[in-house]
Amino acid sequence: MDYKHTSVLLDESIEGLNIKTDGIYVDATLGGGGHTGEILKHVTKGRVIGIDQDDYAIERATEKLKDYKNFTAVKNNFSNIAEVLDELNIEKIDGILFDLGVSSFQLDIPERGFSYNNDMPLDMRMDKNQTTTARHIVNGYEEHELSRILWEYGEEKWAARIAKFIVQEREHEFIETTGQLVSIIKKAIPKQVRMEGSHPAKRTFQAIRIEVNRELEILENTVKSAVDRLNEGGRICFITFHSLEDRIIKNTFTDLNKDCICPPEFPACICDHRRKLKIITRKPIIPSEEEVTENHRAHSAKLRIGERVY
Repeated sequence: MDYKHTSVLLDESIEGLNIKTDGIYVDATLGGGGHTGEILKHVTKGRVIGIDQDDYAIERATEKLKDYKNFTAVKNNFSNIAEVLDELNIEKIDGILFDLGVSSFQLDIPERGFSYNNDMPLDMRMDKNQTTTARHIVNGYEEHELSRILWEYGEEKWAARIAKFIVQEREHEFIETTGQLVSIIKKAIPKQVRMEGSHPAKRTFQAIRIEVNRELEILENTVKSAVDRLNEGGRICFITFHSLEDRIIKNTFTDLNKDCICPPEFPACICDHRRKLKIITRKPIIPSEEEVTENHRAHSAKLRIGERVY
């Protein structure tokens, strides 16, 4: 089956990369290959590398982009960007793009267990080779840990109550499917609240997915590793989909933009720290109303861009 994938902030991110025809560029979140394909249209004499930890994404993009001889697909986690480039004997790159979160085709394949709209086994792994699944987290985490991740990663107001209901339910039977989990969430959230806003399971599923794939804990070091491999003038573009991701990117960009990291009470700078990154987007770029209308999944997207200084 062919799953439709619509790239978010496509024109804005391509423009943000400031592409040179003979440069080396990395799409660190290959996904459906939409951004990668657009980069390849501009890189006629250089090279483009696509990274993804999802086997299906690698297979799909390799087939879709098979006519481009300057494209290389690599199965890995984007946090290992330095390792990937070392294995390809690439010292420096001219641009790198990250499109965070879950891909459209991952959501659209019910068996992957990402969606709360289908009753399927609890999974949510982006890399099918890893052992930890959503099933392990839902059935194995202590109540306080479940509550913490639902609050921190999902910003779920009913985190404590949902965690309590999950623990109570699993005392009677193992929670195996997304349908079971959705049912528990609906029981935990008062009916009046459930009737308002988005799907009641949205934040819980987001939080569990982030925990399964360690999406937030690897971000800060990933940004720094990527910036270290940029040529002077090279660009880094990050598309995020919720405030936690965006905050980490914003704060890391700010740290890399500092010329001095000495404590404020020091009378003079002694750290010899140099600014690595110029921030191109003081405020994040957001999708147009037209794009949000055409692709609802774009509604929370934010794009931040930085440029390597030296």
